[in-house]
Amino acid sequence: MTRCSFCQGNTLYEAYHDLEWGAPQTNDQKLFESLVLETFQAGLNWLTILKKRAAFRKAFDQFDIAKVALYSAEKISELLENSDIIRNRAKIESAINNSRAVLAIQIEHGSFANYLWAFTEYQVIQNAPSSAEEIPSKTDLSIRLSKSLKAKGFSFTGPVVMYAFLQANGFVNDHTTDCYLYSVRKEVKRVEL
Repeated sequence: MTRCSFCQGNTLYEAYHDLEWGAPQTNDQKLFESLVLETFQAGLNWLTILKKRAAFRKAFDQFDIAKVALYSAEKISELLENSDIIRNRAKIESAINNSRAVLAIQIEHGSFANYLWAFTEYQVIQNAPSSAEEIPSKTDLSIRLSKSLKAKGFSFTGPVVMYAFLQANGFVNDHTTDCYLYSVRKEVKRVEL
């Protein structure tokens, strides 16, 4: 079975690729989790995040958006002492800040998913890269999303991080054409919320 080259050779990474990466996501809590993990990944590799994901879920109350929004200075100190996660104060504070911004978006747009999918008019963008080298690190879409998020008070949401987020959550199909999931994901044209 041929997979995208980025995940080959590691069972944890392959499972993530097969079961999650590129599947259209519409659940706000899962989208928030992905956003937080993508921001923590900045400057690191995704496998590092995958290995720590269970610890992140435990540390961040399963990424319950409303709970994270209420985190105090005491909770930040607790997270900074947690050696099972990446202890970066700016990224921890960003997760809390971004949870509050997600709550505001939910009020304004009905859901975080609705706000995000509106950027693609609820369509999955179907790319057809033949190799990983053909996949961009950012696009006009990720730049527009990044600007919008920053205007709404988000942090650590630059266009490169946002493109990885869009790929991971199925807004774009960037499975390479030789990957067995390329055609599966290509069948999904539109999401319904």
